[in-house]
Amino acid sequence: MFALFKSRKFAPLFWTMFLGAFNDNFFKSAMVILITYRLADETGVDARILATLAAGVFILPFVLLSALAGQLADKYERSGLVRKVKIAEIIVMSGAAVGFYTGSITILMIVLFLMGAQSAFFGPLKYSILPQHLEKSDLIGANALIETGTFLSILLGTILGGIFVLGGAGILIVSLLVIGIAVAGWATSLYIPPTRVIDPFLEFRFNILKETYLLVETVRPSRDIFMPVLAISWFYFVGGTFLSQFPAYAKTVIGADEQVATLFLAVFSVGIGAGSLACNRLLKGEISGRYVPAAAIGMAISSLLLFLASIRSPLEPGAGLVTVWGFLMSFSNLAVLLCLLAISFCGGLYIVPLYALIQIRSEESMLASVTACTNVMDSLFMVISSLLVTALLAAGFSIPQIFLVAAALTIIAAWIIRGTVRDRIKKDAAGQDIADTRHI
Repeated sequence: MFALFKSRKFAPLFWTMFLGAFNDNFFKSAMVILITYRLADETGVDARILATLAAGVFILPFVLLSALAGQLADKYERSGLVRKVKIAEIIVMSGAAVGFYTGSITILMIVLFLMGAQSAFFGPLKYSILPQHLEKSDLIGANALIETGTFLSILLGTILGGIFVLGGAGILIVSLLVIGIAVAGWATSLYIPPTRVIDPFLEFRFNILKETYLLVETVRPSRDIFMPVLAISWFYFVGGTFLSQFPAYAKTVIGADEQVATLFLAVFSVGIGAGSLACNRLLKGEISGRYVPAAAIGMAISSLLLFLASIRSPLEPGAGLVTVWGFLMSFSNLAVLLCLLAISFCGGLYIVPLYALIQIRSEESMLASVTACTNVMDSLFMVISSLLVTALLAAGFSIPQIFLVAAALTIIAAWIIRGTVRDRIKKDAAGQDIADTRHI
C-alpha cells in the first residue's frame, strides 16, 4: 500500500488532497475556536448555534454545486481542473485573511461557504481520478491512504488552527498560513498526470435544483451503488454531529479550554486514520463490505458509552477552564477520550470499503456523476444533522443527550445496512461475474 507514494499516479494527488483538507480544517478550526472563545461573547450570540450554523454553511455548496462539478469532471481533463480549483482556493483564502483581521463573523461565514464550494468541485475529481490511474487491486489501499491522509490533515489542521488563532500574533500567523498552504496545494497539483476526457461534447445544464435531482435519480435505481452511497452519507451525518459540537462540549460540559476542544478533534482524527489502515489490513486488498455493519454497531455502542462518560456534576459558575494537563489527570476524562477514539476507529473501518465498492461497481463514464451524487447525499445528511442538532439544542437537549440520539439512530442505520449491502466482486481476468449474495 505505501509503495503508492512512489508513484506519480498517486502521490501528487494525495498531497494535493492532503494540503487542501489541511487548509479547510485549519481555517475551520481557527474560525470556530475564535467564535466560541472570543467573538460569540463579543456579539452576544450562542456559540453552540454559531458552530452548528458554520457546519451547515460549509456543507450547503455541496448540495448546490455537486451536479455541476460532476459535469465539469466529465467534460474536461481532470488534472487541469484540479489546478483551477487550487487557484480558486488561493483567492478564497485571501478573503479569509480579511475576515480574521476584521473579526467579522459575516466575512468568515462567506469565506467558509466559498471554501465549501471549491471543495465541492474537488471531490468528484479526487475520487474519479483514482480508478483512471490505478489498478483495481490498489483501490482499497489507495482509498485507505486517502481517508487516513484526510483525517491526519484534519488532525494537524485542527490542532494548529486551534493553537495559533488565540495567541498573541495568532491572527497574522493564521492569515499567512491559509494563503501559503493554498499555494503549496496548487504547486503539488502541477504534478498530477493527465487523465482521459470522458465526454468532451457534454452540454452543461445549469438548472441547479433540477440537475441535482436528476443526478440522484440517475444513480438511485442502481441499488448496488446507491446503498453504499447512503451508507457513506450516514457516516457524515454522525461525524458532522460530533465534530460540530466538540468546542462547545469542551467548554460547557467538561469546563475545559480551547486546547481540550482541539484534543477531542485530534483524537477523533487519529481514530479515523487508524481504522482506515486497519480496514486495508483486514481485507488484504479485497473489495468487500462485510465489516461495515459491525463497524456501524461499534460506532453506536461507543457513542452510548460517551454519553455515560459525560454524566457529571454541573459546572460551578465562574470556575476557570481546565487545561489539557488538568483534563488528562481525571479518569472520567480519559474515558471520554477512549470513547471518541473507539467511535472514530469504527468510523474508519466503516468508510473505506464503501468508497472502493462505489469505484469498482460504477462504469467509468458514470464515476464522476456517482461521486458527485455521493457529495450531494453526504451534504444533505450533514445539513440534516446541522438542523437536527440546532433543533435539539433549542428544545433544551444537552450535548451528551445529542450524542445519545446519534447512537440510537446509528443502531437503526446498522440494521438497515446489514440487510441491504451485498458483496459482489467481478473477476475481470476470467470475465466471470461472481456474486456473493450473503447477507452481512
